[in-house]
Amino acid sequence: MMEQTLSIIKPDGVKKGLSGKIISIFEENGFEIKALKKVHLTKKQAEGFYCIHKERPFFNSLVAFMTEGPIMPMVLSCENAILKNRDIMGATNPKDAKDGTIRKMFAESIERNVVHGSDSLESAKFEIPYFFNVFEIL
Repeated sequence: MMEQTLSIIKPDGVKKGLSGKIISIFEENGFEIKALKKVHLTKKQAEGFYCIHKERPFFNSLVAFMTEGPIMPMVLSCENAILKNRDIMGATNPKDAKDGTIRKMFAESIERNVVHGSDSLESAKFEIPYFFNVFEIL
């Protein structure tokens, strides 16, 4: 089934100059990039995006991290895009990620893990329009 998912190259990935490498990995794995931009989130925008985690102990540090520099959100499309993206990203904790995954190759820690990806269709339906309007998605 063709799906769309949101992926974000987080501030650590952008700062390290990994954006091109990460985008290439997605394209080499059959994803079509339907939308892409570079933005710098405000605290309020980051809080809104991660509102699902508001009660979690890591919420404030996550918001601080996601606002420390530019990010690159993108809409990816392919068959089973959500699951495929999560496989390519690797486990949230890079120590647990499989060899060859984005997080195993580039992430520093469970929080500074270079990329974000929607974890379900419901998440994608919230996350994609958070960053892109219908006119920006090809």
